[in-house]
Amino acid sequence: MNGQTSEALINYLGQFLTPERKAKIETVLAHRTRYVTVVLEDIHTSQNAGAVLRNCDNLGIQDIHIIEQTSNFKVNLNVTRGCQKWLTPHRYRKQQGNTRDCIHALKAKGYCIVATTPHTNACELPALPLDRPIALLFGNELDGLSETALAQADMHLKIPMYGFSESFNISVSTALCLQSICDRLRQSHYYPWQLSLEDQQALRLQWYRSSCKNIQQLEASFWQRHSGF
Repeated sequence: MNGQTSEALINYLGQFLTPERKAKIETVLAHRTRYVTVVLEDIHTSQNAGAVLRNCDNLGIQDIHIIEQTSNFKVNLNVTRGCQKWLTPHRYRKQQGNTRDCIHALKAKGYCIVATTPHTNACELPALPLDRPIALLFGNELDGLSETALAQADMHLKIPMYGFSESFNISVSTALCLQSICDRLRQSHYYPWQLSLEDQQALRLQWYRSSCKNIQQLEASFWQRHSGF
């Protein structure tokens, strides 16, 4: 779909949205980022998976990379409350080397691969460099990240802790990391964390579609009226 057609479809679907919904979409787009992305490796419980997705949406993260090496990724819909429809999932599954493939793909896009772990001499969260786009890797609830993920990461990251427990729950870990990193990005004028205009337009269309009832009928009507595009 070219830019002219996309713009026309957005304008058409916008007739069926309230001004409040359109304003909300613009506000969220202004704070959305792909400068930071989250990678989840073999998450076991659907409640934790759902909570992480909700954290990502609330803190402005668009892309979620889901590695399914030994566990299928399932979310608890009572936890997500529909937030998954605002996110862009990238799934790696049903073959050997999913973790390696995910990391290589992200490195090819320029991401610094940051493995979260409390067990190494890692960089502490407040000191994490932000001069490159960041892919934050989180492991499963029992074992953490795999040896492959830890070995192929560009750096390791830990959250400062001052109690007897050795780690946070994964949903808490993602929230703490994303809150810290995104606050620093938004308070700075040095890092290009905002979406490109092209990405904003693509997501605007996606979110208009997700916000409209009877979207298939509406789009069919649009194409009947605009058969010349």
